[in-house]
Amino acid sequence: MTASSQEPQPTEPSAAAGDAVPGSGSPFEVFLAFLRLGLTSFGGPVAHLGYFRAEFVERRKWLDDRSYSDLVALCQFLPGPASSQVGMALGMARAGWLGSFLAWLGFTAPSAIALILFAFGVTQWGGFTESGAIQGLKIAAVAVVGQAVWGMAKSLCPDRLRAGLAIFAALLTLALPSAWGQVGAIVPCGVAGWLLLKLPHQLPSAHRPYGVSKRAGYVALTLFGVLLVGLPVVAAGTASPLWSLIDGFYRAGALVFGGGHVVLPLLQATVVPAGAVANSEFLAGYGAAQAVPGPLFTFAAYLGAVMSGPISGWAGGLLFLTILFVPAYLLIIGALPFWDAWRQRDGIQSVMGGINAGVVGILLSALYDPVWTSAIHGRTEFGIALLAFGLLVYGRISPLLVVVASAAAGWVLLG
Repeated sequence: MTASSQEPQPTEPSAAAGDAVPGSGSPFEVFLAFLRLGLTSFGGPVAHLGYFRAEFVERRKWLDDRSYSDLVALCQFLPGPASSQVGMALGMARAGWLGSFLAWLGFTAPSAIALILFAFGVTQWGGFTESGAIQGLKIAAVAVVGQAVWGMAKSLCPDRLRAGLAIFAALLTLALPSAWGQVGAIVPCGVAGWLLLKLPHQLPSAHRPYGVSKRAGYVALTLFGVLLVGLPVVAAGTASPLWSLIDGFYRAGALVFGGGHVVLPLLQATVVPAGAVANSEFLAGYGAAQAVPGPLFTFAAYLGAVMSGPISGWAGGLLFLTILFVPAYLLIIGALPFWDAWRQRDGIQSVMGGINAGVVGILLSALYDPVWTSAIHGRTEFGIALLAFGLLVYGRISPLLVVVASAAAGWVLLG
C-alpha cells in the first residue's frame, strides 16, 4: 500500500494517479522534463536531488515526499550515481522502460556533448593541455576532490572505527595504486562493518510501485553479476586493449560507492596506466566536468573521446559513457522490487557503513595521487587551490564559478 492510498488527497489527483499507476505518463514528457534538468542542474549530486524534488514532488507532483525520500535512500545505498539512478526510477514509474531510458538520456546528453566537444579541443590543439587555463582546471580538481573528501569524511566516518577503516583504505590504495587495490580495500571494510559496526535499525516505510517485477529484478541483478565477473575473463582471454577498457569502465561504474567523485581513482587506474589517456588530459577533463551541468559520470564521454587507442572521438565518447552507466541501470532496476525487504536487515546497513568509510579512504588516496601530484608544483598552485577550497567549503560558492575562476587564475598567473 502506498502513502497516497493511506492518505488520499483528492485535491491533487495527478500525484495520486502517478503513485497508483506506474507507466501512466508520456515518454516524451519525461524526456523534456529531464532535458531541462540536464541543461540547468549545476552543483553536484546533492544539488541534483534538490532540483529533482522541486520539479517532480512540488511542481509536477509525480510522487509525494515520503516516496521520494525512500527512493533517494535506495539510490544512496546502491553503487552508482545516485541522482541519475533516481532519475531512471522516476522515468520508469512515469512512462515504463522507455521512460527510464529517456530520463537518463535527457539528463545526461547536455553535459556529455559538452565534454566530448572539450575533448576535441584537447586533441586538436597540442599545447592546449599545457596552457595556464588548463592548469587552472587541474587545480580546481584539487579543490573539488578535497571538498568531497571533507564532506564525506564528516558524514560517513563519524566514529573511530569508520575513521580507522578510511585510513586503512587510503594506505592500501596508496601501496597498491590499481583498480584491484581499490577493490581489495572495499571488501575488508565491508566485512569489518558487518562484524563490528552497529547502526540504528531502519523502520519500515510505505512502498511505491515502479512497474518492475521481481522477475525483471532477478534478471537485471544476474546480468549485473555476469558482466562484473565475465568481462575480466574476456579481457584476459582476448588480450584486447578495447576489452580491457570496457572491463575497467564497467567495473568503475559497478563499484562507485559514495558519489560521482569516487569514479575518479577507478577510471584513472583504467585509462592512464594503459596509455589510453595522458594524466594531464585526464585531470584537465575532470576539471572541465565540474563546469557543466548534469551527472559527473559524463566524464566518461570525455575520456572515450580523447583517448588514443582502438576507438575515440564521438564513437568512443558514446561507447564508454554508456558502459559506465550500464551497471547503475541494472542495479536500480534489480533493486526496486526488493528494497523494502533489504533495508530492514541490520547486517546490510552495517556492511554499507564499512564500505562507505573505505570509499572515503580511496578518495583521500586519489586526492594525493593523481590529483595533487599532477596539479600542485609550487606556492602559486597551492595558493589557488587553497582559495578555491575555501570558496567551495566555507563560501559555499557554486562549483561552476569556482572552476571558471581557477581557470582564469591559472591563465593569468601560470600562462
